Amino acid sequence: MVALVSTVAYLGLEARAVEVQCQVAPGMPRFAIVGLPDKAVGESRERVQAALAAMGLSLPPKRITINLSPADLPKEGSHYDLPIALALLAAMGVTDAEQLADWVAVGELALDGRIVPSPGVLLAAIHASQQDKGLICPAAQGAEARWTSGVPVCAAPDLVSLLNHLKGTQRLPEPEPGEVDAPARGPDLRQVKGQETAKRALEIAAAGGHNLLMIGPPGAGKSLLASCLPGILPDLTPAEALEVSMVASVAGELEGGRISRTRPFRSPHHSASMAALTGGGLRVRPGEVSMAHLGVLFLDELPEFQRAVLDSLRQPLETGEVSVARANAHVTFPARVQLVAAMNPCRCGHLGDPALACSRAPRCAADYQSKVSGPLLDRIDLHVEVDPVSAADLALPPPAEGSAEVAARVARARHVQSARTAETGARTNAELNGEALDRFATPDDAGQKLLLQAAEAMRLSARGYTRMLRVARTIADLAGADRVGRIHIAEALSYRRQPPRA
Repeated sequence: MVALVSTVAYLGLEARAVEVQCQVAPGMPRFAIVGLPDKAVGESRERVQAALAAMGLSLPPKRITINLSPADLPKEGSHYDLPIALALLAAMGVTDAEQLADWVAVGELALDGRIVPSPGVLLAAIHASQQDKGLICPAAQGAEARWTSGVPVCAAPDLVSLLNHLKGTQRLPEPEPGEVDAPARGPDLRQVKGQETAKRALEIAAAGGHNLLMIGPPGAGKSLLASCLPGILPDLTPAEALEVSMVASVAGELEGGRISRTRPFRSPHHSASMAALTGGGLRVRPGEVSMAHLGVLFLDELPEFQRAVLDSLRQPLETGEVSVARANAHVTFPARVQLVAAMNPCRCGHLGDPALACSRAPRCAADYQSKVSGPLLDRIDLHVEVDPVSAADLALPPPAEGSAEVAARVARARHVQSARTAETGARTNAELNGEALDRFATPDDAGQKLLLQAAEAMRLSARGYTRMLRVARTIADLAGADRVGRIHIAEALSYRRQPPRA
């Protein structure tokens, strides 16, 4: 007899259908799992055998073969434990094999028979919905699975309870959808003394979803400004929150099925590897740029990152996704992020201050800043100098305008953008391209003349020219202007200053 149970394999944010086939046949006793299993799947034999022993069952002294079909698709993760156990129990006649045909099962087994959480349950629930099936998952992840409406969810705490539920001798409660966390707010802009130019650039970046680079000496407030950005960004829409939660689910970071409307803010250390930043590893996982999808990726001490690691961000910043290629798989993760970076002007950090600058200035600045490649800098829309704050500035009372006032202007600008680009698929001005860019961001005659003159003088690339138009469109939106004018082009160009190159 061959028993069949449906489960999934995760490839990026895609759940592929996998059929677990179990055959119990006469022959020398053995328990084999085939179908390109990784080490975690191969170890399922021990976990399944121990879980059945905890129920008082022992494996029959026969030849047990588990096939994970399609056999040429790599199988990774511990979520195959539960479907393997159910297929084996069905083949042994302990549970009804036909009844399991209506379910997709995922979950890891503990040695005592408990069903413990595994990454990717939200993706499995979406896949089950598309297949018109129910989902069997760990009880701790029932709330996560219930975010997919219309899917019958059986969230079982252990194998015994699940079997009793399937037989009808016990009724497991239907899980409730997880809670939606209230938006979390970081530091308020009222904590930032001075830095009016930097705060203006931060507002423009938030309103249009633009990338931002802040250059200034240590202690000038670059990290504080970056941490204030989530407080002025609009909350995630329900559809966006589901996108972000799917990434968190496959990474195993969606706790208790709780979904947040706060935009992600990720700040990896400069020692991060390429796999940590863009995704990959032995078992392909989303990197920091994907964990920050639809949010902010903050890179402090930008030149201290390895150059190859930084350059790996060039494709995601342009396309909004990361493609991780392996010999046996090609995995794609979303990566539509807003990059915010901070750096010192030189290694000592005090370029421009004769009393503190090192003896190698200004040569040290060119050497230090040349660690960041020109193509990456070209993808950053706003470059702003953050000057040191004096003691007199710190003694001043907090500014009258804080994050709430700036957030209101950002929300109005975002609303204008959403209404304007509803049919183009672009969420913000930073995503405008092609015909949409020509239609909505073409400046008036005076603005066009200034832009052409500046493009020639500053030797802007085609990408730089396009990004200037996007920034100018955002500045016009903040000003409530229907057309991009000369004044908006002028302000956008003022943020295009690049650090000196060697």
